[in-house]
Formats: sequence, C-alpha cells, structure tokens
Amino acid sequence: MEQMTLGSPEFADDGPIPAAHSRRAGDASPALRWSGVPAAAVELALTCEDPDAPGGTFVHWMLAGIPRDLDGLATRVEDPRIARGRNDFGDLGYGGPQPPPGDAPHRYVFTLYALRPPSGLTSGFTSADMRAALKGKVLATATLTGTYAR
Repeated sequence: MEQMTLGSPEFADDGPIPAAHSRRAGDASPALRWSGVPAAAVELALTCEDPDAPGGTFVHWMLAGIPRDLDGLATRVEDPRIARGRNDFGDLGYGGPQPPPGDAPHRYVFTLYALRPPSGLTSGFTSADMRAALKGKVLATATLTGTYAR
C-alpha cells in the first residue's frame, strides 16, 4: 500500500477533539486534510468509529464517493457528490462524540480509504454496506485519532 496521511487543523493526532464537534454542540464535523492519495485511486471513503463505546465499536460517520482530487473536507461538509452513510445514532452523516459522562476519554478513529474501483455506495448506506464495498478495493489508508470525554 502507498503512504497517505490524514490530519485536522482542529486537533492533533491522539489529541482532544474540540467540544464544538460533539453531539451536544450540534454535530459539526471537523475539518480534515490529507495528502499522498495514490494516482490510481478513483474515489475516497471515510469512517469515524469509537472503539471504546460500551456496546462495542460505534460508527459516528461514513462517507463514500469523495472525489479523489479533493485534499480535504471543510467543517460541516455538504457536498452533493459525496454519499453519506447512516451512523449508529440512525442519522445520515456525522454524529459527534457523546461518551457516557464520567468515562475515560474515548478514542475516535477517522480512517480515510483510497479506492479502485469505486465503492458504488449511495447515500443511506450502512456500515455493513461500507465493509462489503471496501473489500478488494483499498489501495491505501490513513488514520487520525482524536479523544473526547465529558
């Protein structure tokens, strides 16, 4: 796999996610930036998952069909070319951190996937759809981890 990087101008890797991006503050997705997308990639996909959730890994965000020529996403991204998946809150798009009060900080793992061929996903897809769509198509990945507690 080729080397890709993923970061955010709003928090450092393994650093705290600002409260402005929490569920309580209105679910504003953080801005993200990336580089090193393989030339052979035709599409990018993104997930954000909390592996520390009490009931097991909780999906907070899934996007597919991200144009390969983009080098990032703005806060509260709303691009009609990008398919939004259904998160584990039951909503389309981003659902911010909301760990149980008093828990140790949870980790929120953002993963960017470079794909060839395209995923074929359309808005409303599920995490099972995403897993199936990624099989055999991932050229490269990059991760960014943020933490959050309340």
